[in-house]
Formats: sequence, C-alpha cells, structure tokens
Amino acid sequence: MGKRCPYCPTVLQALQALAATGAISKLETVVIEDNPELAAELGVRSVPWVRIGPYELAGLRSEQELREWADKAGSEAGLMSYLDELLSSGGINKGIALVRNEPQAIHALLSLFANPDTQLNTRIGISAIMEDLEGSELLTGVIEQLGKLTTHAEASIRGDACHYLALSGDNKATSFIRPLLEDPDADVREIARESLEKPGTT
Repeated sequence: MGKRCPYCPTVLQALQALAATGAISKLETVVIEDNPELAAELGVRSVPWVRIGPYELAGLRSEQELREWADKAGSEAGLMSYLDELLSSGGINKGIALVRNEPQAIHALLSLFANPDTQLNTRIGISAIMEDLEGSELLTGVIEQLGKLTTHAEASIRGDACHYLALSGDNKATSFIRPLLEDPDADVREIARESLEKPGTT
C-alpha cells in the first residue's frame, strides 16, 4: 500500500472483508514508503499491489474480483486465467518466474496453449516462456503432454508443439515429431524437418 494512493484504502477494505469471511487465511499489509527494500524485493512498481497465493495483482480490484482470485488460488483454471492476464499484457518475465517456481504452472501454460481461442499476445508470451525453458527438466517433464498436442486439430498448435518438443533436446520427443513429417500442413512438415535436425532429436 502507498500513503498517497487513492485506491489503496478501497482495496484494503475489500481484503479485510475477505479475511473476515475466511476467503483468505491471512492478511498482511505493507506501506511501501516505510519498506522500500521489501517493495524492491517483491518487484512492486505501483500500488495497489496484492499477492493472493501465486497471483500478483496490481491496480484497483473490486472485492468480487479479489474473491474470485482467492477462490481460484492453486487451481489449474486459476493459473490459466492468471497466465493469460499476465502474458496478454506483456508480463513475460513474471510468467517465466511463475512457471519455474510453481509446480503446476507448466501444465496450466500448456492447457492455455492448447486452447484455440487463446489470443495472439498470450501465444507470443507462451512461446517466449517455452524458449526460456529450452533443455530444462521442466520441459522434458511435459514431453508426453506436448506429444498429445501434435495431433491437435489446429495446424498452428501442432507446429508449435513440434517446435517445443525439439526444444526439450530429449530423444523421447522424436517419436512424436517424426509422424509430423507426413502432416497434411506444409508448415508443420517443415517445422518437423527442422526439429529433427536439432541435437537430441535425431
């Protein structure tokens, strides 16, 4: 919270109402002018700023909106909604941190990726996160999940899934990539050929 913030009292009142009903188990408030080091550590650049579970929410939020985030805390659906909001507004670095630190976030990210209705800005963010995870255990841990997406009805999703499999650098990805050499879509076939040239997928 900020001493000169006109919206902070409204958000604080909403959070106090959630705490009173048990929607959140603990409420801790920090005045950034009195705790600049903590604000810097948390990456707080503007207020109001609220953290509910893994969700960092900036700006004015209604009690109903905060309650909805509290209800979704820790769920895959909640993580999908949060990642969508984060990536659609350009919060790629925060998205990367979330996926690396929250065990279920990678699965939520792939569920968001698999949804044909996911918007372009969010898809760009998803791609940036997957590139950042290249060669990581997180990526090799979802080879089966990515493999299933190589049969998706949408050619663009099949192609991206193929590329992400290649980023894993794991030979187990090859069995999912090779069938795409016969994909009906020319772009997907080309991605498959390029993917099989990457180390670990030959």
